[in-house]
This record gives sequence, C-alpha cells and structure tokens, in this order.
Amino acid sequence: MTTQNTPDPKPSQSAATQAKVTASDVTEQAKSAARDVAQNAASAAKDQAETAKSSVADEMSGVASALRTAAEEMRSGSPQERTFGQIAEGLADASEAMRDRDLSEMVQDVSAFARKNPLVFLGGAALIGFAATRFAKASNAPNQQTTLHTPGTERHGDFS
Repeated sequence: MTTQNTPDPKPSQSAATQAKVTASDVTEQAKSAARDVAQNAASAAKDQAETAKSSVADEMSGVASALRTAAEEMRSGSPQERTFGQIAEGLADASEAMRDRDLSEMVQDVSAFARKNPLVFLGGAALIGFAATRFAKASNAPNQQTTLHTPGTERHGDFS
C-alpha cells in the first residue's frame, strides 16, 4: 500500500466554507447587538415618556388645585366660581386619566380623534402652540435685557 501525497482538492472549499460560517456568525452577532441597542433605546424612550407623562399629570393636578382655591375665594354661586370649579374638575379628571393610561393608548386615542375631527385637532394644536409660545416668551421676558439707544450711535450701510 502506497500513500500518495496528493493534495486534497477540498482545502480551498473548506477555507471558503469556514469563511462563510465566520461571516455568518459575525452577522448574527451584529444583528443581536443591534437588537439589544434598539431594545435599550426603546426602553429608555419609554421611561422618558412615562416620566414626562407623570410630570404633566402632576402639573395638571397642581393647576386644578390652584383653580379650586381660586374658586373657593370667589363669591359663592357666581359664574366665575362655577366656571373655575368646572375647569378644576376637568383638569383633575384628565390628570387621573393620564396617570392611569398607557402612553400607547393615549397616542391611539389622539390619533383616532384627529382622524375623526381633523379641523378641531388642528385648531387645538395651533391654540396650544400659540399658548406655549406666549408662555415661553413670558417666562424669558425677565431674563432679556433692554438696550438703551444712545443718539448718534446708529450705524448705516456696511456692518463689517
């Protein structure tokens, strides 16, 4: 029996197969890492949204309490007292509903409302935007310094 030292015709195939297996393993590891990063990001976003939701609910509850106090200080039975009381109750109910509901349910409800009442939704969104802008400007007003204009210091033409 003689053994020949003929090269095996499959070494290049086994190297190619091994490279494919290695590439497949690396691909799976990358996919797994990407899934983990996506899950962590989604979890962090959900936690932030829940924190914001809780903060908004607390703020609404505080406003409702302030409105109740204001209503109590008004003349009993007056239209202002009733209006403030109704607004306070509405805000308190909305605050509790916000605490009890999941964020995804709230998003679905808002989406459904927007589809059923697009003009009301857009009008409300615009109103909220205007109110937020006014609030932001009002809260920044004390921080802005007014510059005094000194006569003869105006510049005309090229400012370079």
